[in-house]
Amino acid sequence: MTHIKKIFSEIKIKNVLFCLLGGSILALGMYNIHSASAVTEGGTLGLALFFENRFGVSPAISEAVLNAICYAVGIKILGRKFIIYSAVSTLAFSASYAIFECFPRVYPEIGQHPLLAAVLGAVFVGVGVGICVRMGGAPCGDDALAMTLSRVTKIKIQWMYLITDLSVLALSLTYIEPKRIMYSLVTVIISGQIIGKISGSRE
Repeated sequence: MTHIKKIFSEIKIKNVLFCLLGGSILALGMYNIHSASAVTEGGTLGLALFFENRFGVSPAISEAVLNAICYAVGIKILGRKFIIYSAVSTLAFSASYAIFECFPRVYPEIGQHPLLAAVLGAVFVGVGVGICVRMGGAPCGDDALAMTLSRVTKIKIQWMYLITDLSVLALSLTYIEPKRIMYSLVTVIISGQIIGKISGSRE
């Protein structure tokens, strides 16, 4: 009990609030841009969209399950505080996405402008995830995985994102046209660089 109290005493309210903000920004972009445009993301975000398109599973559910698996891998290296901040980030993402699903998309025709969708989607993902990573958490399992691999290999986090993202994009070819994947590649490159810049010393 004393150990648990010690962990929670080290949790900063500011970090929690920013994790809530970051998770919500990420969900806003995922619902209004990525899910509506067939421009996917890499990592667990891309897998969540894959499960939605292939099996009809909402990202509000699949993202939480995938995150739990990846967090279990990273907890020993990233620490217990990381798990708490990540849990807040994940909750913010899933709850926000579920709420957004109750309303029409802001611009459902964005799929007709894939390059715009790729760039705007990358900004939402990069900013949302970047904020959470800088605060010490991760709204998505692949963020935890990228942070873990970056810590172990000393390779900058943006390049770890690119490696995992390319793997998921290859899987996404099962439901997205190859020319759309090119736009998705634009998204993962831009979002990874934004995350790296915002996360700063968390690289």
